[in-house]
Amino acid sequence: MSDVIVAPETRDLEDLSRDLKAWLESRMSEARDLRLENLAYPRGAGQSHETILFDAHWRENAENRSQGCVLRIRPEKFTVFPDNLFEEQYRIMKALADDGRVRVARPLWLEPDAGVLGKPFFIMEKKQGRVPVSIPPYARSGWLAEATPEQRRTLWRSAVTQLALIQKIPLDGLKFLEGPDGARQGLAQEWDKYRRFVAWLEEVEPQPILRAALARLEADWPECQLEGLVWGDARIGNMMFDDAFEVVAVMDWEQPSLGGALHDLAWFCVLSETMHGPNSAYGAPLEGMGSHDETVMLWEEVSGKCAAGLEWYEDFAQFKMTCTGVRLGHLRGTPMMDAQTMAKRLKVA
Repeated sequence: MSDVIVAPETRDLEDLSRDLKAWLESRMSEARDLRLENLAYPRGAGQSHETILFDAHWRENAENRSQGCVLRIRPEKFTVFPDNLFEEQYRIMKALADDGRVRVARPLWLEPDAGVLGKPFFIMEKKQGRVPVSIPPYARSGWLAEATPEQRRTLWRSAVTQLALIQKIPLDGLKFLEGPDGARQGLAQEWDKYRRFVAWLEEVEPQPILRAALARLEADWPECQLEGLVWGDARIGNMMFDDAFEVVAVMDWEQPSLGGALHDLAWFCVLSETMHGPNSAYGAPLEGMGSHDETVMLWEEVSGKCAAGLEWYEDFAQFKMTCTGVRLGHLRGTPMMDAQTMAKRLKVA
C-alpha cells in the first residue's frame, strides 16, 4: 500500500486518543481499563472526511475484549460537497448493516456535539481487508495490478454483485434521505443537488461550461427513471476486499440519496473505464475485469432492474465528477482540468 497519507485535515493523535478515550468511557459504562492503540490515518485513500483508525481494548464482565474502530469526523473547511449529509451517512450505514444484504462496516456510535473533538463524529467497526487505492492508481501498481486475471474476475463479480444488491434495499425506511420540496426523490432529487452544486461553485467563479452541460442534459431528459437508493461514489476504490478477492465492505456513504437506481451503475461504469478499462488513463487494461456490457448484464441479473437509458446517466455521471473536480481545484488552488478538456468531456465542445 502507498506510504502517502491523503487527508483533508490532521491533528495530534495523542491528544485525540486522550479525548476519545474519555468520551468512550462515558458511553461504555460496563467497560474497565479501556485503552486505545494504533491510532493512524489511512494511507492512499480519503479526500474529504478526516478518518482515523484505532483499536480499543477493555475488560467487561471479567473478560478481555477488543474492537477495531474507524473514526470519521465531519469536514468543515475542506468541504467537497454543498450538502452536509454527515448524520445521514451514519443512518444509511446502520440501515444497511441491519438489513444485511450489502456488506458495510457497522456504525457503533454517533456524536453530533462538536464539543468533544471540535466537530461532530461517528465511530464504526474496522473491517480487515485491502482497498484498490487511487494514489497511486490501483491499475498501475499494487496488489490488484499484481493479481491474476482469475482473481480480478472474482473481485469484479463480487463488486458488481454488491453494487446491484443496493437496489434490493426497501426505500420505505429511508425517508431521512429525501431531498427538499419538489425534489424529494428520484431523478429530481439528484438533478436538484447538482444544479445547486453548480450555483455553489459559481460563488467562486462563473461556470459557463457546466451551465451548458446542464442545458444539454436537460434537453435530452431520460424516459427511464427507476427508483432506488444512491450510494453516491460507486467504485471499487470504495470497497474493501479479503484475500479471496471478495467484498468485505462497501464504504464512503457521504452523499446518499433516493435519486434512482441507474446513478450508481453509471458512475461505476464510467470510473471503471477510466481506471482500468480499455481506454484507461493509467496504462493497459486489467485483464479479468468485466467489460462494460458484462457489468451491466450482471447488475441487471442481480438487481432485477433494467438498465435501459444508461447512456444518459453516464453523461450525468461525467457531469457530477466534473463538478467534484472543479470543487477540488478550488480547494487546492489548482484547476483539475482546462476548459477545452472539460467541454469535450461534457460534450459541449
